Amino acid sequence: MITQNSTGSLITTIENKIATIEFGHPASNSFPRELLDRVTNALNSLSDNPDVSVIVLRSEGVGAFCAGASFDELLAVSNLEEGTKFFLGFAQLINAMRNCKKLIVGRVHGKAVGGGVGIASACDYVFATNNAAIKLSELAIGIGPFVIEPSVSRKIGKTALAEMTLAAHEWKSADWAKEKGLYADTFENTDNLDAALENFCSKLAGYNPEALIEMKKVLWEGTDHWETLLLERAAITGKLVLSEYSKKALTQFKK
Repeated sequence: MITQNSTGSLITTIENKIATIEFGHPASNSFPRELLDRVTNALNSLSDNPDVSVIVLRSEGVGAFCAGASFDELLAVSNLEEGTKFFLGFAQLINAMRNCKKLIVGRVHGKAVGGGVGIASACDYVFATNNAAIKLSELAIGIGPFVIEPSVSRKIGKTALAEMTLAAHEWKSADWAKEKGLYADTFENTDNLDAALENFCSKLAGYNPEALIEMKKVLWEGTDHWETLLLERAAITGKLVLSEYSKKALTQFKK
């Protein structure tokens, strides 16, 4: 299934028990709110699909994996309700990934910023290229990675989170991300990545689907409170994005 409009593209395919969700947007695969909702809906639909055992989450092109939130939409936020609603998109997507009954394997072919790091961290297993550097730049634009923090901390720990968050202008290499546990493995190029991804997912899809579902539950034990936590974090971020500091910083970033 393919959906495409001015807010980006989304392609969902199913083959040999492996579903692939590919999102895309001209602005470095960033996320307008509507695209966040479409990915969330795709995951919710696949969760109960008996023809699917594994989900691959990827983005289009050869540039960035995901540049995070849409700067255009962030600049357009004019009140707390709009700000909270936008960041609820990331909260609901991460919760959908957490609640999805199927294991999600991430394919990170390029750089990930902000929400893109959050999405990668919410995958159950991630393959990446050596070009897949990561950055949490939220403090530099007057907000913070509050919505994605639980997901990122769960993977790399609070100390590594602090290294990324407080050094908001600094890229961390793919090797660093692998060392901290965000990436399961890294590869020299996308050809090698895709070969390993196909082999891994084919094996995974051949396992007992009931065992995979139970394993997913084990991996996410202790996160039920995220249903409310991430909503609270969305409200915090929605308020901060209205600040004069944030508006000025976002304008500078767009130049």
